[in-house]
Amino acid sequence: MPLESRLEDLIEADPAILGKPLLLVGRQVPTPYGKVIDLLGIDAEGSLHVVELKRDPTPRDVVAQVLDYGSWVQELTNEQIREIYGTYARRKGLAEELDEAFALTFGGSPPEALNSTHSLTVVASEIDAATERIVAYLASGFGVPVNVLFFRYFEDEGRSYLARTWLIDDADAAVPSAGTKVRGKQELWNGTDWYVSFGDETGGRSWEDALRYGFVSAGGGEWFSRTIRSLPLGARVFTHIPKVGYVGVGTVTGEPQPFDEAVLAVDGEERPMSDLPLAGVYRSGGEVAQQDGEDRREWIVPVMWEHAVPRTEALWRTGFFANQNSACKLRARFTIEEVSRHFGVVEDPGDA
Repeated sequence: MPLESRLEDLIEADPAILGKPLLLVGRQVPTPYGKVIDLLGIDAEGSLHVVELKRDPTPRDVVAQVLDYGSWVQELTNEQIREIYGTYARRKGLAEELDEAFALTFGGSPPEALNSTHSLTVVASEIDAATERIVAYLASGFGVPVNVLFFRYFEDEGRSYLARTWLIDDADAAVPSAGTKVRGKQELWNGTDWYVSFGDETGGRSWEDALRYGFVSAGGGEWFSRTIRSLPLGARVFTHIPKVGYVGVGTVTGEPQPFDEAVLAVDGEERPMSDLPLAGVYRSGGEVAQQDGEDRREWIVPVMWEHAVPRTEALWRTGFFANQNSACKLRARFTIEEVSRHFGVVEDPGDA
């Protein structure tokens, strides 16, 4: 079997043969230095994986080459990684965005920071002793995330087999250190859009109330209410019901207030929320102001909905952003664009 000529195709078809689940984001990726990376992948933690197959150059030349690739890859920004995947997806006829492909591969949305670490893998059928010493020296002596993966080919009664062996065992391999440069590793934030998780709970808060009266809320403890209280006036909130989908986009019109002090605009009239006919139940200060040393009150943030729907009409697509925090900055461009398009919401000028 002409292994090196076919192995790239096999890895592209099933990157998991490298030993761990990977999403391929590029093949024959050009670098600014006139070279091309054979395969570029990403794992569930958002780390990049450079895979280079040994062909004609001597093994030591391939190691130098993959280190050169690493010097370029470590500087790739979130946006550049998405552009590389976009080029690859178009060439392969793939319709999904990176967020969708990531979710289909790993079962969740990408981490906010991509490429905080990377690893370098040389794929070979054999290497010489000097190259083995060099790789071991770099990996164990200096923590360079480089390794060699050997594939060997066998045939038995008409069946073909591939055997995989690492030069350096996982337990001894260098652990990629976290990148020191955070800038560019996250998607850019437009300074306006926020994600809100609205826990529509039986016997608790109700999306029916939030939709009717215009608010988002969270409570039950400091961890839950802290982030919702950080929503600034004028923020645009993309509201998501966990395990249901996105149900509304609106603008924050007032400061956060505990339930028993909250005032909402209803039919042009300011009314205390506690006086409204509510479908849900909300923790008030008199009941749980300081329980177990924590403020467990429900905190209310008034919102003017630009577009909102009942939970039965919620929007969800594979790859959409979701987060355990009650509120956080929304950087996920794919989610912003698709939710805005579906709800007919004009994107913020800062996105242009």
